[in-house]
Amino acid sequence: MDIKLAEIRTKEIIPGYHGKLVHTKNMSLAFWDVEKGAIVPEHSHVNEQVMQVIEGKFEFTLNGKTKVYTPGELVVIGSYIPHSGKALTPCKLMDVFSPTREEYK
Repeated sequence: MDIKLAEIRTKEIIPGYHGKLVHTKNMSLAFWDVEKGAIVPEHSHVNEQVMQVIEGKFEFTLNGKTKVYTPGELVVIGSYIPHSGKALTPCKLMDVFSPTREEYK
């Protein structure tokens, strides 16, 4: 399967988070353009997740510990671990979820 991100329609999953979503049998990938100040409220899910900051500064809280992530940094989020985030600047992020994030389809 060949994919061109430029041909994928953007979805605003939560306010300020504009994503291009790719789904396989066992994974979902999300390529986000995030508006400065946009917040992901604390939540958790069955999916394991890896988040990578591509551009910008992103404040991320994982299981009560907060850190600011910058380009080239990743965070691994286990199943059912509470997490939240806030874009301190406009950001580009990439998330990988396993299993597939069905509610993003």
